Amino acid sequence: MDNKSSSPSGTGIIGVVLIVFIILKLVGVITWPWIWVLSPIWISFLIVIAAFVLFALIVLIVAIVRTLRGRG
Repeated sequence: MDNKSSSPSGTGIIGVVLIVFIILKLVGVITWPWIWVLSPIWISFLIVIAAFVLFALIVLIVAIVRTLRGRG
């Protein structure tokens, strides 16, 4: 019996894009400011934060609707 478990390893698409941007910046192909070269990091962080905020808003709205239905 072969007990192999697969786990994600390696660099994801965001990591690859980040590495490509850094290499292009260092060799002078692109002249973007570093804030944009490093944008794959902070944009993906903002997407995660936005997803959490959206989830929290949905939970809050559902709780408010349930409370209002209980009163009526």
